[in-house]
Amino acid sequence: KMRGMQMKKIKVLIADDHHMVRQGIKQILELENDIEVVSQASNGEEAVEQAREYKPDVILMDINMPGMNGLQAIEELKKDNDMYRVVVLTIHQDREYLFKTIQLGAEGYVLKDAESAVLIEAIRTVASGNTYVQPNMTNELVKEFNRMSTRSKEKEEESVLTSREIEVIGLIAEGLINKEIAKKLYISEKTVKNHVSNIFKKLNVSDRTQAAIYAFKHNIKA
Repeated sequence: KMRGMQMKKIKVLIADDHHMVRQGIKQILELENDIEVVSQASNGEEAVEQAREYKPDVILMDINMPGMNGLQAIEELKKDNDMYRVVVLTIHQDREYLFKTIQLGAEGYVLKDAESAVLIEAIRTVASGNTYVQPNMTNELVKEFNRMSTRSKEKEEESVLTSREIEVIGLIAEGLINKEIAKKLYISEKTVKNHVSNIFKKLNVSDRTQAAIYAFKHNIKA
């Protein structure tokens, strides 16, 4: 095991307008030896200022805050540069924002009533350059996309994928694992694996969540 000193800690900024929520999250996170809370903000403006000052690796962003809200803060920060990685931390009722936050470029999405292990996993996943949507939320994403489904399907994007790959990515977006996809499409699991790795290569994504998000963004359905 590496000694404590050498390990680079993940620097986290917590933005939430409730002091007790921030304190609670800070206490949970500080129990992890690879995470350090470097700053706390109580609204969007503060979040933006502190992110610029402290350069955190991950920003936990509440959506409903007075003044500048979380969505505006994400938009502002994403204009700055792409260094900031944002995990949206939100209450149950804010689910309709899920789609919006992903469009704005947030890397993670976790509900406030999630287990602390989920939040910690989200922070580590996002810090390492991947996207994280709380597992039971991916269905919500699909629903939201179906609601918003637009007439203009981005054909040229999809044309990079074969029709079979489009079927596969649609099923990934529904949360199916390779074994289930194989069964559904009457092909072998090995063939599914090949399709999945081709999809990852073509779309330049590194995990299933990113592939699913691509499918949602381009309105690809199984």
